[in-house]
Amino acid sequence: MTTAYWCVLIAAYLPLAFTGLAKFGAGGRDFDNRAPRAMLARLDGWRARANWAQANGFEAFPPFAAAVIIAHLAAVPQARIDLLALSFIGLRVVYGVLYIADLATLRSIVWIASVGCVIGLFVSAA
Repeated sequence: MTTAYWCVLIAAYLPLAFTGLAKFGAGGRDFDNRAPRAMLARLDGWRARANWAQANGFEAFPPFAAAVIIAHLAAVPQARIDLLALSFIGLRVVYGVLYIADLATLRSIVWIASVGCVIGLFVSAA
């Protein structure tokens, strides 16, 4: 399995780290496993932002996964695919941290860079 394929696995589950922070941050005293979505909707502050980072991670995953697979099928040089995939993962981690820290402008710049990785994979396959 290639490094980029491992990155697809990581990208699929990276959002769970942010939802874990949202649910269990501050001791998770108000976590309700019977209605977790309702509980998450009531959060505020950094825990709400962690939940939003989680949602955005799930939104970012499908185009990234498709781009990696298409790049492999198009026989893009493996080093390029791996570099763009690893960059995407690193940027998505930074994105989540910036979201939680409420640094909106920096977060948006990092989001654009992560989208650039996905576009780079598609363009490389063209």
